[in-house]
Amino acid sequence: MVDLDAAIGFVVAHGDAVERARLSRLRTGAAVPPELMERAEAGQAPDGGWPATLDGAVGSVDATCFRLAELDDLAALGRPAARRALDWLAARQLPDGGWDEDPALADLAPEWARPGDPEARFYLTANAGFWLTVAGLDARAAGPLDHRVGGAYAGVVHAAAQAVAERIGADGSWPSFLPAGWLAAAVLHRQGMYDESARIQAVLAERIPRLSAADAAWLAATLHRAEVGEEQWLLVAARRRLAETQRSDGGWDSDDGHQFDVHTTLRALRACLPTRVAPPAAVVPPPAAVAPPPAAVAPPPPPAVVVPPPTTDGPGAPVSAAG
Repeated sequence: MVDLDAAIGFVVAHGDAVERARLSRLRTGAAVPPELMERAEAGQAPDGGWPATLDGAVGSVDATCFRLAELDDLAALGRPAARRALDWLAARQLPDGGWDEDPALADLAPEWARPGDPEARFYLTANAGFWLTVAGLDARAAGPLDHRVGGAYAGVVHAAAQAVAERIGADGSWPSFLPAGWLAAAVLHRQGMYDESARIQAVLAERIPRLSAADAAWLAATLHRAEVGEEQWLLVAARRRLAETQRSDGGWDSDDGHQFDVHTTLRALRACLPTRVAPPAAVVPPPAAVAPPPAAVAPPPPPAVVVPPPTTDGPGAPVSAAG
């Protein structure tokens, strides 16, 4: 069983101010001080996306999804910064329902987000589709009077699910990196495409005993956020894997270096703590947060977002049922 108290203690001892605010919000629903919210939102490009690097000018699909995950911990998906980011993601959807990084990022993008690469495109489609789905699950970010899955982004999410489903093999394999599997499964589940989602989950179940702590945390947090059900067998198995991989100090290892251990631990806590719904007052932005601050005076974001890794598993071969 996961030792939640030890994990909480690890984040308190080693996290920065924003990470500790994420922990407090996840645990108790505590209000986030405006200055910390502004810090978490800092660096957003004028068009709504976040660049992949601190001094970047071009928004990145992958980096924007990473920042949305952090803002989600702060119950901030209804604030203007997140809404601009979600609208930016929706506007960047390609005619076939997928996403690709801007060609201008070709020299900077890691393997998993390389523009024009089919494996990266599948991953980005699953990731963007997931966060637009999450926005639809949150009443404060669902858009006006639209109760369909995906809320205001219902059509976008449906097209994303179709694009993903078309590339799922009969054996449940998907032509991309490992994390694309649980992101795709969550999107398909929310769209009622249960057969396709179940096939992916069967492949993931075979991987559970070999998952790193970071991958188990991401998988479990994704399924939990998509509201698959607390007794869903894959979620239960992933949490069991988290219990097996938790360190004696309460934290979990990141696959990207110990500087990301707090982020991985927060993701594990997100997977194991009850989902809290923020009261409406919590999403009313202070005046200074309506527009992103100029880059020259913006407080630096947390270290984990300078170059946001999309997968704690790292780049890998496309997943097959046999792999």
